[in-house]
Amino acid sequence: MTTLRRKLLVRWRRFWLNRSGGEGLGRLSAWLACRHLGPYHPRSCLATRLARGFICPSSRVLTGDSRLGKHVFIGDRVNINRANDGGLVDLKDGVHIYGDSFLNTGMGGRIEIGQGSHIQPGCHIHAYIANIIIGSKVEIAPCCAFYSYDHGINHGSYIMNQPLKSKGDIIVGDGAWIGHGVIILNGVKIGGGAVIAAGSVVVHDIPDYAIAVGNPARIIKYRYNNSSCRTGTPSILRQSKKRISCHGFEY
Repeated sequence: MTTLRRKLLVRWRRFWLNRSGGEGLGRLSAWLACRHLGPYHPRSCLATRLARGFICPSSRVLTGDSRLGKHVFIGDRVNINRANDGGLVDLKDGVHIYGDSFLNTGMGGRIEIGQGSHIQPGCHIHAYIANIIIGSKVEIAPCCAFYSYDHGINHGSYIMNQPLKSKGDIIVGDGAWIGHGVIILNGVKIGGGAVIAAGSVVVHDIPDYAIAVGNPARIIKYRYNNSSCRTGTPSILRQSKKRISCHGFEY
């Protein structure tokens, strides 16, 4: 690409970026601003140039359903929706929500995602009855699912006709890492700095800096070294000889 063409492209993008928005002509301007950028991460840089952030034109984000901090990025085909008296979706500064993710609230539940957290493509975050609170600097890999509610399963009635219920909020502490395809169910608290291995199903609380794996997820190690290890470490950590590799960690 020649220097002249590059300069013209930068001016083109800046012109339309300044006029972009989530509705009406703002959508058209957003489409023109990201036209020469590939999907997924390349488009997230647009959010860093505007304090109000950037919403990709193919996403569905209604102002009344969400509260957006500074430099928030909403990727392609993201759906943020509030139904049945649901609470707001509150995205703090620098949050990135990547393509094909769904964030829904209903029946009093709300979603809050802390500063600088990233939600990778294809995640489902559904807060009904209870809340979903995700801390700051949390990395959530693709295709994860958070459900703050469950269906009744009493005999004698179709499950779809039974009322929803919940054991409580889902809370994810600052700096946690949730691996690909993890499912987190209602009433669970994941501590700060914890790592949940890909494909795990979390049904019980996970403490700070723990590494958990499996269905149901169990603690196999902590991230700190032996010299700073807490007393009372579960025996499974001392006895396990099998080494497991996940996302660059070997346990």
